[in-house]
Amino acid sequence: MNRRTLNRAGVVTAVGMILLGLLVSTKVNPLHALNLMPDPQTPEEAYSTVQQPDTVVESQLVEANTKFGFNLFSEVLKEDAGKNVFISPTSVAIALAMTYNGAAGETQQAMAEALEMQGMSVESLNQANQVLKASLQNADPDVQLAIANSLWANQGVSFKPEFIRRNQQFYQAKLTELDFGMPGAADIINDWVKENTRNKIESIVDELTPDHVLFLINAIYFKGNWTDEFDKSRTTEQPFYLADGSQKQHPLMSQTGKYKYYENEAFQAVSLPYGEERLSLYVFLPRENSNLETFTQQLNAEQWEQWMLQFRNRPGSIGLPRFKFEYDITLNDALKALGMEAAFEAGRADFSQMIDTPVNIDEVKHKTFVEVNEEGTEAAAVTSVAVVRTSAQIPEAPFEMIVNRPFFCAIRDNQTGAVLFMGSIVEPK
Repeated sequence: MNRRTLNRAGVVTAVGMILLGLLVSTKVNPLHALNLMPDPQTPEEAYSTVQQPDTVVESQLVEANTKFGFNLFSEVLKEDAGKNVFISPTSVAIALAMTYNGAAGETQQAMAEALEMQGMSVESLNQANQVLKASLQNADPDVQLAIANSLWANQGVSFKPEFIRRNQQFYQAKLTELDFGMPGAADIINDWVKENTRNKIESIVDELTPDHVLFLINAIYFKGNWTDEFDKSRTTEQPFYLADGSQKQHPLMSQTGKYKYYENEAFQAVSLPYGEERLSLYVFLPRENSNLETFTQQLNAEQWEQWMLQFRNRPGSIGLPRFKFEYDITLNDALKALGMEAAFEAGRADFSQMIDTPVNIDEVKHKTFVEVNEEGTEAAAVTSVAVVRTSAQIPEAPFEMIVNRPFFCAIRDNQTGAVLFMGSIVEPK
């Protein structure tokens, strides 16, 4: 048997256990205070029984998420310039889509514009998200990809039944009524976060206040083995050149083969596939006469889609640093810069489709974890929305791409085009 066949056979049981865990974790007990619908469908049931949106609407969602993702990444880079940055635009988009179901008026319009969802009805958005989620979770038997959603409601606070129903039905969101004033309440939420990121992210909620009424949380866990793993014996300490001109010694993995590759006068780029090649890590290395800052300034959804069309199979060699780090950021300022100010402002925010009490978004927190090594990639992301009461041509010769200076990378689903993670690596850790 070849490596891929052996690997597939070895992970069937593990993937089955993960899916079983998802089924258990998404069961929701009815709340006495709310008129809730029955337990939401499993992702597999949703994928098989929901009438899939037409290709125009489904592609519109992916296009919207891609535009939003690169816009958000650009704003995050302004806050954390010169640092390692790694975000999951898919996680943020899902958490905000759940919140969007409660928005009305100016707030709904502002969120639609920020999320690039103009022209999409709430029904189309929800159904497309449901099908995309199910498709991603069943993408590849050699890849673990779990997407989990949850709502944490302050005990005694009544929410609109339709808002709850939509989040359960379309996002398979686990709903829990919790006394936010109880000691250890935050730990209960954070335990869910740990469980759904396989202990890669420890917490997302620091404290609960009497004004908090709801937390909407998305968690994504990804683990994929390379289609062709790197040989550990070929990993050597090599210089990595930092943006300030200095250098550090760092483990560099090496491999030779045939890859989907693209280059132009500004950068080299390679696609390193996982498992059965539906998902890949895309690595963009700016030329020596350029830099990562210049590259990210031209990075947007339109350019990205054009570049994706240019990749062609080509023999070559790749040198890629191992890296592992955690990243966290509060996205309030970035989202306000994208036009969502109304959702955060007390007295202006309109979430009347969620709750009768005037509320606004207090904080949108985002945490990620990523590790890239010889076997593959492991990544996780959590996004929490806290709601409070108001107050060119490719040459034929083999390429050589040695990633020994700051670079950009992204994990992409090659079938739908969904970008699950993206990051700027200025100094591998």
